[in-house]
Amino acid sequence: MTHTVLVAAGGFLDPKNIIESMSPYGELAVMAIIFAETGLLIGFFLPGDSLLFTAGLLANNGDLNIALLLVGVFVAAVIGDQVGYQFGKRVGPSIFRKPDAKLFRQEYVEHTKHFFDRHGPKTIVLARFVPVVRTFAPVLAGVGEMRWRTFAAFNLVGALIWAVGVTILGYALGSAIGADNVDKYLYPIIAVIILVSFIPPFLEWRKHRRAATEDEALEEAQELHELLDD
Repeated sequence: MTHTVLVAAGGFLDPKNIIESMSPYGELAVMAIIFAETGLLIGFFLPGDSLLFTAGLLANNGDLNIALLLVGVFVAAVIGDQVGYQFGKRVGPSIFRKPDAKLFRQEYVEHTKHFFDRHGPKTIVLARFVPVVRTFAPVLAGVGEMRWRTFAAFNLVGALIWAVGVTILGYALGSAIGADNVDKYLYPIIAVIILVSFIPPFLEWRKHRRAATEDEALEEAQELHELLDD
């Protein structure tokens, strides 16, 4: 069922399909997508988490070279964020000044700004694990003129923990379940990863929504108080 949904969504959302369709250059496909998701604003919809995990599983199965994969995804993630940072520093303000642009919805920007306000520079690390936010975080770091050395340090740490860590996790699970069971468990695992990856954005949205509701209630109370005073 999960496989059918992923394929119906367009094929490009199916991590296994992406890798297998690019064989024998699956490693390059994974690297290119990780770079696009982290370095190009149009890559915000790409399946980074599930792709890395799936690549690790398939590497354990012998379909991909694990050493090349680990080095490649790390480099792609680092360069991707660096490109995003430079883009934000040079071009970002003119793009994000336009409300509700057709491609870059303002809510994505506001959500990422809120993430920055809450976590500071370590957002560059934490954002790696949050879909959409990981695409816009380096750009907004550039827009906000975060010091390059600070950004670069957090970028390296984030790329190591996320790109390398998630891939190794997939590889380790492949060893645990065995090569013969990879196909059996792959799509349920991908579904769980996708679900879990959207929990942080949902919690942030709910918190922001609750705060906005409280602010509206406070404003209404103040207005009522002023009316009664008059």
